Amino acid sequence: MTATARVKVWDIWVRLFHWALVALLGLMWWTAETGRMDLHVTLGLAMFGLLVFRIVWGIVGSGSARFSDFVRSPVAAVVYLAQAGRKQRDVEMGHNAAGGLMVLLLLLLLVIQVGTGLVADDGVFTKGPLAGFVPGWLSEEATSFHGLNFNLILGAAGLHILAVLVYLLVKRQNLIGPMITGRKTVPASIASQAPRIASFWRGAGVAVVAALAAWGLGRL
Repeated sequence: MTATARVKVWDIWVRLFHWALVALLGLMWWTAETGRMDLHVTLGLAMFGLLVFRIVWGIVGSGSARFSDFVRSPVAAVVYLAQAGRKQRDVEMGHNAAGGLMVLLLLLLLVIQVGTGLVADDGVFTKGPLAGFVPGWLSEEATSFHGLNFNLILGAAGLHILAVLVYLLVKRQNLIGPMITGRKTVPASIASQAPRIASFWRGAGVAVVAALAAWGLGRL
């Protein structure tokens, strides 16, 4: 039997971002479907704040949260996926090559979603906070694409969930537990490679900046 060790790989801020994102996506879908557009816009501003936080945290945050740690080439992702069917011990301290690209894709789609929502104008009830700063035709195009892009987000989220299930059932690797507890079990021989975890107060400072940015945008 190979000796194992329990190490911390995800800080509290990455975990809070992840689950807040899940909750916000569900609530934003519900508010759009039920016509609660004032609440939908408020949730969109909260999503803007979350994205500001995650982008900044991807630069100054914990080792496993930084883009420089998990953004790799598409070739590396293909090589990794070629081994996806094998049952093997989990030796990744953060996102693997394919998972890192999925994170980038989801962030890009979410940035597009928030961006189009900010300038959208349905011509009847709801205007985004920045709709008055762009031409009418651009608001119309943004409104149309806003709905289409959400379907792309749902597709990417579905792929993410499918990948998590494949890891759990085929590779026998639980990716959900670490995103709840922050810790995972790895071979003891690589425990020293555990990522550096940034201080709680650094994350709190970035969260305050992101919240102020969302609040200021809402004031427009």
